[in-house]
Amino acid sequence: AFQHANAIQQALSIWLDLTPALVLNRPREMSLNYSKPYQAARIEASGFAIPETLLTTDPAAVRDFRQSHGNVIYKSVSAMRSIVSQLRPEDEERLDGVRWCPTQFQQRIVGPEVRAHVIGDEVFACEIVTKADDYRYASLSGDSLELRPYDLPAACAEKCRALVAEMGFAIAGVDLRRQDGIWYCFEVNPSPGFMYYQKHSGQPIDEAIARLLASAC
Repeated sequence: AFQHANAIQQALSIWLDLTPALVLNRPREMSLNYSKPYQAARIEASGFAIPETLLTTDPAAVRDFRQSHGNVIYKSVSAMRSIVSQLRPEDEERLDGVRWCPTQFQQRIVGPEVRAHVIGDEVFACEIVTKADDYRYASLSGDSLELRPYDLPAACAEKCRALVAEMGFAIAGVDLRRQDGIWYCFEVNPSPGFMYYQKHSGQPIDEAIARLLASAC
């Protein structure tokens, strides 16, 4: 039964890459999200700023990076979800563990946090208001969380459209922060779980997806 299910999944995945139909999104394009460093390079090449980043297994390099940038966050480098956290003094005794686990450290960008959903040519942006390092886990740390519609500047919205199109996605969630007037992009998620954001922001993202699918018929 497992082998049969696996064969069906593989066949469906191959068909999704080959069919001329509109697919949201094709597996071969979504694989871009499996390597965060590679995707970050693509984001930077598109014209968005990205945080200063260190990918390392060297504890000494992490300490030098923290000395240079002050506030630093760390997260996974793969497609496996991890909780984004600040590097705090109490983490010092655990730093030697990076010898066995390549880890991504980044300069912490402080400013409004925005998720922009690009649906074809439409962009729905919402501001994420919380004190948590990772808003997806705000409830675990007891922090409040508010998602509200955000008026994304036209130039930034156009850069989001262009970036999503360049990556071959029909829809995507673009993670942004603005610091000192500069928009930083952290990630482009090809499977953005838009219903969570729609529920909290009231934005009709599902209707935009329906329009996009209907336009392809």
